[in-house]
Amino acid sequence: MERTDHVVRIAVDLNRCQGYAQCAFLAPEIFVMHGEEALLYNPDADEAQRDKLAQAAAACPVQAILVDAVGAGAEAVSGDR
Repeated sequence: MERTDHVVRIAVDLNRCQGYAQCAFLAPEIFVMHGEEALLYNPDADEAQRDKLAQAAAACPVQAILVDAVGAGAEAVSGDR
């Protein structure tokens, strides 16, 4: 039986991020501004949030957000093929 549960892995280049907060506006469950410039985020989101995350990544003026789904199975952890 194939596993269908997925985690959406998020990476933010914090050196590139300028604190525009478009991501926090579009996906507040994942991205939160701490102060005026510091971004806090959950690097592992649920697959159900994929559309919001894609919108948040697309809205980033400096393209600092990368959204990539990874299978939750052992192959995703070990990298073995």
